[in-house]
Amino acid sequence: MSRAIVELSHPISDGMLTCPGLPAPRIGTEISHARSSLIDPAYDIARVDMVGATGTYITAPSQHHPGGADIAELPLERLCNVPIVVIRAPGLRAVGPDVLGDPARLWGKAVLVHTGWSAEWGSPAYRGPGHPFLVGEVGEALVAANVALVGIDSLDIDDTSLPTRPCHHTLLGAAIPIIEQMTNLQAVPDTGARLFALPAPVRGMGSFPLRAVAWIEYRGGE
Repeated sequence: MSRAIVELSHPISDGMLTCPGLPAPRIGTEISHARSSLIDPAYDIARVDMVGATGTYITAPSQHHPGGADIAELPLERLCNVPIVVIRAPGLRAVGPDVLGDPARLWGKAVLVHTGWSAEWGSPAYRGPGHPFLVGEVGEALVAANVALVGIDSLDIDDTSLPTRPCHHTLLGAAIPIIEQMTNLQAVPDTGARLFALPAPVRGMGSFPLRAVAWIEYRGGE
């Protein structure tokens, strides 16, 4: 048996822009090796100033529903060792419920929607209104299928050219976390992989960057 780990998160770098209208992260040094040189060993302590919706990030129910779980309260069983189902939707802008297939196969799974939009990462087009999104009926179908988590490799799970966020409200209202701005979903098999997606357990925040990976085991002959 062989194993592989696929990185599903974009790295965060100083000054990068992703979500329109939100400030870029600022990453700097609080204490440098030079300042701490009188201590053995010398050390470096960095600091970062950023909004929760930075890079690849997870959204908790509290962001859209007051009283809902915040990032620190997300159930670990929805984030760790969760079986993945990848939904392939490359070339589609408005992803409809017809791509989901049999809802029974989604029960309790981390449903990750592969649109291919991560190829635009870092470009002005990535942040533009032409990004792929899920139509509202998809959110309703995923709630009915009792999924554990929903992710997408696009700017936003909803159409940001409109003022409404139907999938956010529907999924988060059912306590289903959302991961946006993922990457490398083309390297994850349709089924058989498992998701590990952990943010820092920060209280009082409805969204926060995370490190998400897919764990894949290949049995003999695969």
